[in-house]
Amino acid sequence: MKIPFVKAHGAGNDFLLTWMRDAPAADPAGVARSICSRHTGVGADGWYLVDPGVPAADASLRLFNSDGSPAELSGNGTRCAAAMLVEAGLAGPELRILTGAGEKRLRLIERQGLRFRFEMEIGRPSYHPEEICTRLALAHGPIEVSILDVGNPQCAVFVEEFPPEWRSLAAEIEGHARFPNRTNVSFVRRLDAHTLEARFYERGAGETLSSGTGSAGAAVAAMLRGLVASPVSVLTAAGALEVRWEPGGPILQTGPAEIVARGEYYF
Repeated sequence: MKIPFVKAHGAGNDFLLTWMRDAPAADPAGVARSICSRHTGVGADGWYLVDPGVPAADASLRLFNSDGSPAELSGNGTRCAAAMLVEAGLAGPELRILTGAGEKRLRLIERQGLRFRFEMEIGRPSYHPEEICTRLALAHGPIEVSILDVGNPQCAVFVEEFPPEWRSLAAEIEGHARFPNRTNVSFVRRLDAHTLEARFYERGAGETLSSGTGSAGAAVAAMLRGLVASPVSVLTAAGALEVRWEPGGPILQTGPAEIVARGEYYF
């Protein structure tokens, strides 16, 4: 069968998006693994099913990682879905989108053709104060981390320099016994009082060029540790994401979304 898709990315974190009505009803996890394959499919970090036919919102989303596992939320991916809705004439500049982590509100700040910039309300972070600076036992020894949730689980590792083995460390952390449902992992460097640099290893996708929720988690963890103050610019491998947060309030993130292709996948 043919599965139509739109391909978009948010700061290099790429997604395939299909209208719910056009997607096969059976085995969405299998479809996600197939369509997201970098070598035998279209290639992406995740696959979205977008349903604009819901009451009291512009759309609802279902997200599957490239390994077929479901995910509650992607900040970059939600902006990509918002771009698809606006480009199709199905939403205005103020959007309400239902995700696996609840309703998210977005505001279109700028548009140039198929390039968009949105401010997104990620939500309120959840954390235990004692886990903002705690330790995990890894094969090579204990490592200091910050654990929190921003709609999906996050584990941030603060470093002076990115270690050459950060990917293997991140993979071990992702599947650590502390995280029965696995976790997203970020390695984070403080550059100054309002700037971080980060690398991301996402649950179910592996290394990604950027992560919206990962950037949000890294920024909030750094604020709670007293390393930076809001607003924070998180420099990813593919561009900057801007994060604002005041304790007790929602995380606000500003970042890009760009539609780069559309077509049909022969499943």
